[in-house]
Amino acid sequence: MEQEIASQVVGLGGSTDFSLWKLFLRADFVVKFVIILLIASSIFSWALIFDKYKLFKKINSSTEDFEKKFWKAKSAESFNNNLPNNSQDPATKIFKAAMNELVKTKRQSSSVQAARVERILEVATDTEVKNVEKNFTFLATVGSTAPFIGLFGTVWGIMNSFQSIAISRNTSLAIVAPGIAEALFATALGLLAAIPAVVAYNKFNSDSKRYFSKIDNFSKRFLSII
Repeated sequence: MEQEIASQVVGLGGSTDFSLWKLFLRADFVVKFVIILLIASSIFSWALIFDKYKLFKKINSSTEDFEKKFWKAKSAESFNNNLPNNSQDPATKIFKAAMNELVKTKRQSSSVQAARVERILEVATDTEVKNVEKNFTFLATVGSTAPFIGLFGTVWGIMNSFQSIAISRNTSLAIVAPGIAEALFATALGLLAAIPAVVAYNKFNSDSKRYFSKIDNFSKRFLSII
């Protein structure tokens, strides 16, 4: 172990290339693993961010169009018959589930019918909430853990730098600078992964609450009609 660190010290002492790629190549296995993990988490987070952004833009538009058409329709039954069966709009899917239950219970008393439709609305809404908020937990996890993962890589890199000082018996900055730079690189990546994930999670969580509040209001108005 000491011979390996000593050989690294000799190599690092003359190294003046501090490009990101060189920092990665010079890092030891643990720091490399941390860097790769953080980069992968960041890439997946950004993919989720773009996916959820498009999703909310789509469902907000489709639900607004759904409500406009619903209140202009002559009857809920005729409106339901004209809706596509493969629609991915949450409001449409919730409404169709409620209408199917309404048709099944049309021979029962109005109080029983309303209670069962209300239950179906709750179940269908809960299902759609889970679909829309899928992978929110990943964003929250990256936002809360990425800085600490980066910090772990930083601590590990600084420990290696101190070992280099002890073995070489040289406190020159040239000896420890490469190791410290690699360590700080891990911290920077941790923040780079965490900040967008936290911002996106808070925004999408707020968007989800606002959207399903609108769905809840529509459900209450629909129940008042039947």
